[in-house]
Amino acid sequence: MQMDDLCIRFGFVEALKHIHLDIRQHEVLAIVGDNGAGKSTLVRILSGLIRPDQGTLLWKGRPTSIPSIRVANQLGIAAVFQGQDFCDNLDVSSNLFLGKELRDRHHRRDDEAMRRRTRQVLQSLSSPIRVGQPMATLSLGQKQTVSIARTLLDNPELILLDEPTASLSVMQSAEVLNYIKRMRSEGRSILMVCHDLPDVFAVSDRIAVMRQGRLVGVLPTAETSYETVIALISGIDPEDVIQDQEQLDAMARANARVHALRGTRKTLPEQS
Repeated sequence: MQMDDLCIRFGFVEALKHIHLDIRQHEVLAIVGDNGAGKSTLVRILSGLIRPDQGTLLWKGRPTSIPSIRVANQLGIAAVFQGQDFCDNLDVSSNLFLGKELRDRHHRRDDEAMRRRTRQVLQSLSSPIRVGQPMATLSLGQKQTVSIARTLLDNPELILLDEPTASLSVMQSAEVLNYIKRMRSEGRSILMVCHDLPDVFAVSDRIAVMRQGRLVGVLPTAETSYETVIALISGIDPEDVIQDQEQLDAMARANARVHALRGTRKTLPEQS
């Protein structure tokens, strides 16, 4: 997926300003930024929820339009948004296929086929969740797993995740991050909006930083640091942060030498 000069305005607010960004095959691209930076707006455009006022989307090198979620799914793009609702009175399988139930040759609802497919998807994630387990009994982390599993039903090539670890415990977050790594290893591309930098550095290949609707930097994760990312989010020149850190390190070394000298003086023998 390639985005060229994407712009969108809501009233007097420019939510996105001339975004140029590509999502490569078999990678996890993390989108970070402060509140109101435009991260979720970008995901909503790619998922077909809203359409940009300006710009071009290229899918596999060809210009395309994504006017709806259905079209996005047909292209091979699936999304998981924050706070997805489930029917707690139904089981996992029924929730996965809610609104797109499978039918047999007599056009009757095929529960067995849906359970088989649900089992396959959960096994691909190595998830212990049972297909017949009621949704009401699942934890937040397990429900996020079901959300991710739902996107895999149509075997998408690009998966959009909007804050996938928000409100999860440390163990639940680690489980979701493992799922993301597994999906990448299967050859899928993942765009992940996330505010938790440790999670970003744990799974991403590149980090795209947004600020006030603009893309201010795209960094290879292995070649950058927390300080650089935070500086870009805050609108500070990363070079200033590096220089400040170098000055702090120099001061720390100088203080260490002073303390070492003071300790040496205390151990010197008194002169008669």
